[in-house]
Amino acid sequence: MKDTVFLAELPWPEAAKRIAAGAPVFLPLGATEQHGRHMAMNVDVVIPTAIAEKVAGQVGGLVAPPIAYGNRSQPRTGGGPAFSGTINITAHTFSLLVKDVICDLYRQKVRRIVVLNGHYENIGPAIEGIELALDALGRDRVGDLTILRIDHWELVRPETLAKVFPDGYPGIELEHASVIETSMMLALRPDLVDLGKALHDGPAQFRPYDRYPRPAEEVPPSGVLSLTEGSSAEKGRWLLADCETRIAEIVKSEFF
Repeated sequence: MKDTVFLAELPWPEAAKRIAAGAPVFLPLGATEQHGRHMAMNVDVVIPTAIAEKVAGQVGGLVAPPIAYGNRSQPRTGGGPAFSGTINITAHTFSLLVKDVICDLYRQKVRRIVVLNGHYENIGPAIEGIELALDALGRDRVGDLTILRIDHWELVRPETLAKVFPDGYPGIELEHASVIETSMMLALRPDLVDLGKALHDGPAQFRPYDRYPRPAEEVPPSGVLSLTEGSSAEKGRWLLADCETRIAEIVKSEFF
């Protein structure tokens, strides 16, 4: 059996051994969501899982199976639910999933957890899930537990963003299925990217408010909120290097 950092690929005695030795456990949070005509719908799972795998290998950690369904896709940050294949779950359900996984990891003696998010709409529900876990476990009884919550895009250095976006960074909200994610996927899983199918019909120009139940007409037909032009595997490697290096630094500082 091959050596691996993926918890689900280990026999249970090996998992128990590594947990007893203090291995931090990474929990990737993703989504099954449209990412334009040019990319697969598992982008938000692939990227945080790959980053978690790389960092876990550096710090002796384990990577738990990712949560592959995300909080509801919104028009201004993910294109919304109008695209086939996007599978939404409610914020409440998502929070409870995060809570239950954390509580069960704690039951198994895991005391160092990194919640690594790859889907913008998961931010609030992930925070709530952590808070619910602390409530359920008892805040006065978990002094030995540390949970880190990280959105991978927050770890990219300003100087790297300046190289990737020489004409100006549009902001993470409009970067859905655009240069950052496309470049990362070109570096990680080029087999799941076909730039020839990109429509380049953005960037979206959204009103400064949301409207329900009728979806925003401003979402480009492709589902890409900014532009894919300028994406490259090289840029993806720059972005991933920042995330991996800085998350490893954070984990080592907090846990070791």
